[in-house]
Amino acid sequence: MAQKRIRIDLEDADGAKYNFSLEGNVTREKMLKIFEMMDLMNIEEPEETVHLDSIGAKIWNIVDKYFPMGKFTSTMILEKYEDEYEEPIKLSVISTYLSRFAIKGKIGRERKGKEWSYQTLKLIQRERNMT
Repeated sequence: MAQKRIRIDLEDADGAKYNFSLEGNVTREKMLKIFEMMDLMNIEEPEETVHLDSIGAKIWNIVDKYFPMGKFTSTMILEKYEDEYEEPIKLSVISTYLSRFAIKGKIGRERKGKEWSYQTLKLIQRERNMT
């Protein structure tokens, strides 16, 4: 198996630059430690104004907020959506929007048994660019 290499280059609001590099057996836990360290250092990406004026925007907000890394299913999105917005939504609506996101190239999807598994493409693209 090929070694994975992930490099993260950041610049904070004061102009200081940070470089993080991971090589070898890169796991989700190791990536989460990097994000925790960035949080402790108060390094954050500039927040964009999020307009949650449509169901699609709300679903994408859930994907981006709770599943920026790793895989997820439509059922997982449904649970987070109902917790976050305190309103019911049908699983078929979630599935339709996730399918549209996949067609637009925002997320990847693959069949896992009876259900589709999704992953944010920015993570997949970053991993491919670093190898």
